[in-house]
Amino acid sequence: MESSAYVAAVHGAFEQFAQGQIDVPSVGHVRGFDGAFHIKSATGSTSPRRAVVKLNANFPANPSRYGLPTIQGVIALFDADRGSLLALMDSVEVTAQRTAAASVVAARLLAKGQASRLAFIGCGMQAPYHLAAFLAAFPIRTLACYDVDAEAAKRIAGSAMAKGLDVTIASSARSATERADIVVTCTVSRVPVLDRGDVQPGCFIAAVGADAPGKHEIAPELMHYARVVPDVLAQALVMGDLHHAIDAGTMRAEDVHGELADVVSGRIAGRTHEDELFVFDSTGTAIADLAAANAIFELACADAAAPRFRLAA
Repeated sequence: MESSAYVAAVHGAFEQFAQGQIDVPSVGHVRGFDGAFHIKSATGSTSPRRAVVKLNANFPANPSRYGLPTIQGVIALFDADRGSLLALMDSVEVTAQRTAAASVVAARLLAKGQASRLAFIGCGMQAPYHLAAFLAAFPIRTLACYDVDAEAAKRIAGSAMAKGLDVTIASSARSATERADIVVTCTVSRVPVLDRGDVQPGCFIAAVGADAPGKHEIAPELMHYARVVPDVLAQALVMGDLHHAIDAGTMRAEDVHGELADVVSGRIAGRTHEDELFVFDSTGTAIADLAAANAIFELACADAAAPRFRLAA
């Protein structure tokens, strides 16, 4: 499925969430050793009524220790009327695609329309998906990238150059972001990687890495200065950069500009002038997992050549 199809599906799901048609329980966390398991779920009430449950294992040391991905997991799609299991999907590709799609959905409403300068802080698995999604949605001409792993930065730089972009491998996060229109942070950091002085007025930041309570990418002072739009407020209050800003005393929950669903539905305005600085606090939500799993399942059902397996008696 192309990145544009993921974007369309995720946009539609946030519209449904705004209308109260998707229920999203709290995220579950199960401790591992040098990692953790995260359980996200959602149920849609529009026909056909379906539910999704995703179990992701997040083990940051896997690549260096075992040659395995940081993220491994499975998505289960259910018929929400009968409880029947409809499909099992590997979660890695779906998670990467739907995360990039959510960033683009937010950026279309919160970034400058002619944004052309993109920056990545963290150039791991999410980087190529975000690159493809943003190239399809914005007139991107330049990419500045930074990663503590120089080889990761070189890989995404090579991919971007092959697509015709003017690319810089930066020596620091600040040198990558100081002139950017759009910044994507996707790290495993537990200390802020961006502060107020690191970005220009009018920038849009998709803060993707803080998908667990201990992770932290955006400094509380920058959060205070920006207009903050979380994917799901209740989730960001416990596991996003927002909760760190609240703990630091630079923000309150009522200071949030609005949830992404509020902006998608038009209940709250997105960008209204060039100098607004927005942070999309993307904690990763099963709203997007449900949208992606539904779209993939429908495509598979329409493909006569797709393999079928009996998953229930």
